[in-house]
Amino acid sequence: MKNVLPQRTVGMDLGDRYSYLHILDQLGECVEEGRLRTTPQAMTHRFGAAPAARIVIEAGTHSPWVSRLLDSLGHEVFVANPRRLRAIYDNDAKSDRVDAEYLARIGRLDPKLLRGIQHRSEETQACLAVIKARDTLVRTRTRLVVHCRGMAKALGTRFPTCSTASFHRKAPEHVPLALRPALAPLLEMIEQITTAIRAYDREIEAIIDAKHPECRTLQQVTGVGSVTSLTFALVIEDPARFRKSRDVGAYIGMVPRRQDSGDSTPQLRITKAGDPLLRRLLVQSAAYILGPHGPDSDLRRYGERIAARGGKNARKRSRVAVARKLAVILHRLWASDATYEPLYNSNTEEPPIAA
Repeated sequence: MKNVLPQRTVGMDLGDRYSYLHILDQLGECVEEGRLRTTPQAMTHRFGAAPAARIVIEAGTHSPWVSRLLDSLGHEVFVANPRRLRAIYDNDAKSDRVDAEYLARIGRLDPKLLRGIQHRSEETQACLAVIKARDTLVRTRTRLVVHCRGMAKALGTRFPTCSTASFHRKAPEHVPLALRPALAPLLEMIEQITTAIRAYDREIEAIIDAKHPECRTLQQVTGVGSVTSLTFALVIEDPARFRKSRDVGAYIGMVPRRQDSGDSTPQLRITKAGDPLLRRLLVQSAAYILGPHGPDSDLRRYGERIAARGGKNARKRSRVAVARKLAVILHRLWASDATYEPLYNSNTEEPPIAA
């Protein structure tokens, strides 16, 4: 079936305050360009009564709500993947107007070049916002604890070894007198952050119980807790979107880049496409699986074999490899609602034939 050119193609470069438009007719001639405020009211006023058009925007802060709004107004909306728009980023005359024109012209001829992104639903984004807010507090608390420990070491004092969650309880009695004016407010802040993190943990459990019972299936894997399982469920959203479970690894950016040229096939880093928070959580789960408290499992044995090869960053590569395989297993468990067997592969291997 031949690609039918749309009557109107709109390239829109979304800005924080204003968005720039470039509108092409079916022959590729510019019929309108300008700007409008990046607000729901302005978007509805401009496109609400307009004939159905193909509208191309770039993924960014405003693209989720803009794409949902324009779609509800009856337009064909494509959200372009920024990683695929080298024609815009490598342009020496880059500007908002030029970006809007490039989006329109690429979208008019072949939208597949945009590698369109499917934004999540508003409900899913709201649930992800809870996890990301918690993650921000966790990282902030870690930085504050590291700062406190560093200041104490500078005066010849060490705080006791403890978790970040209990630091505000165990540290005060070890604070040097000279540092109390500096560290007392920080310890109070760490305590407040810890209380807020616990409140987020309760909210995450409530979300799982009310909306995402599949997370309990994912938590069968030791090392995968409530935060990781819910993040996985929200980012993937629908397991049926992947034809094969192994495709999940590429979706979250945990497969190596490829740059084959002739006989040269260099070993490159992973692509790091997809959601960075999910990727980081999976690596943390992999670190637990490979750590001293991780139970024996196919995943652990797989990672240990990779680490045993040695070489530069062998342990790091093993964690990434286990995280990628973990993502595949989680998708398979979700799609099939199966019971997780940690040593399934090891127990089904055929015994060696006797000589």
